[in-house]
Amino acid sequence: MRFDATDRAFLAALLHRLPRDVLREVRLLVRPDTVLRWHRDQVTRRHAARSRSKRPGRPRAVRSIRTLALRLARENPSWGYRRIHGELLVLGVKVAASTVWEILKEAGIDPAPERASSTWPTSWAPGLTPCWHATSSRRSPSPGRGCTCSR
Repeated sequence: MRFDATDRAFLAALLHRLPRDVLREVRLLVRPDTVLRWHRDQVTRRHAARSRSKRPGRPRAVRSIRTLALRLARENPSWGYRRIHGELLVLGVKVAASTVWEILKEAGIDPAPERASSTWPTSWAPGLTPCWHATSSRRSPSPGRGCTCSR
């Protein structure tokens, strides 16, 4: 005869308080050591279930770090997560850049905001054409004439 888990738990709960010599005298379908092992297993499982972490995975960042990162992001909207990470390091806060990314994402702030200012190629003077190829001379293009190299 095989007992299922509920039968073993029930027998262990009933019989574990009896002294070992009394258990040996009682007619059981299992040995007294088996009943005691069932009880030990039940206690172990119960303790393991209670001590298990309620939230799986890595713990969240400390609240003070989160508020500081969000404050830096709100006060400096053009900063991305890497700049905020660098500023936190300067302040002595050890946190990974990916953590700053997650903090900003959870708060609904874009971790890498689009820059409002124009990029440097669009800010060239009209008529000034850049020279992208490598030249041996150190001449710079003259305004309005384009590239002055031999190409």
